Amino acid sequence: MRDVKFSLNASTLFPFDLNVIDQIKVAAHAGFDGIELWVKDIQEYLEKEGSIKELINCIEASGIDVVNAITFFKWSDTDEGTRQQGLKEAEREMTLVKEIGCKAVAAPPSGDMAALPLQKIAEHFSELTELANRIGIDVYLEFWGKAPKLSTLSEAMIIALESGLPDVKLLVDPFHMYTGGSHFSGLAYLKSEHIGIFHVNDYPSHPTRKSITDKDRVFPGDGIAPTAEVANYLEKINYNGYLSLELFIENYHNQSALEVARYGLEKMKQTYLR
Repeated sequence: MRDVKFSLNASTLFPFDLNVIDQIKVAAHAGFDGIELWVKDIQEYLEKEGSIKELINCIEASGIDVVNAITFFKWSDTDEGTRQQGLKEAEREMTLVKEIGCKAVAAPPSGDMAALPLQKIAEHFSELTELANRIGIDVYLEFWGKAPKLSTLSEAMIIALESGLPDVKLLVDPFHMYTGGSHFSGLAYLKSEHIGIFHVNDYPSHPTRKSITDKDRVFPGDGIAPTAEVANYLEKINYNGYLSLELFIENYHNQSALEVARYGLEKMKQTYLR
């Protein structure tokens, strides 16, 4: 995977309480090619500190791309009123991130989907995608391992197939594959163009799969994830998109944000480049 690119999900830097400008600067100085920003951080910066123009100037000066935005609008929900409100929120937030040059937005199962059949969720995703297309931004279908519905790679693939869309892109994450019980061999069924972005992380043997939470994620290579197997699957499909480090570690002790980012990039290259 020599042509793969590296991104930093801003969640990795959350313990340092940086504003979005400093998140971008850290990612750039550490040597990343891109960054995933959280919409809440963008909104907070604009409300309290700066302007869209200042943010755009910072991104352009950094030389890195904003490859995805993380947010939680309820694009699918058993309550139609809630879903319609979610779509309005999606339109506002996708318009915002498009303005700063962001390429895509994640669409996780953040609504109440438990009672919905996959076909209905697929219809909802198709509607969200149509909205994103009008705005001019990609949307990545994301599954969460502990979600009541849309918790596995196979469910995400069914939704993609049933959506009627020709080019659905998935957001794939080893932690969510593990917690949801997805088979890593399922990656062999994907083509490179089916992956919008691939999150990178690892997980320990304890806590157990049943009780593990996001904060228990560890750097790639430091846990029990079959990282070599995952890297092999990605290499076989000639994946050349972004690998993005997404951790939720709560305390890095005496390390600085830049040190953490540089270490994370080093671990990514050690474990995924072959």
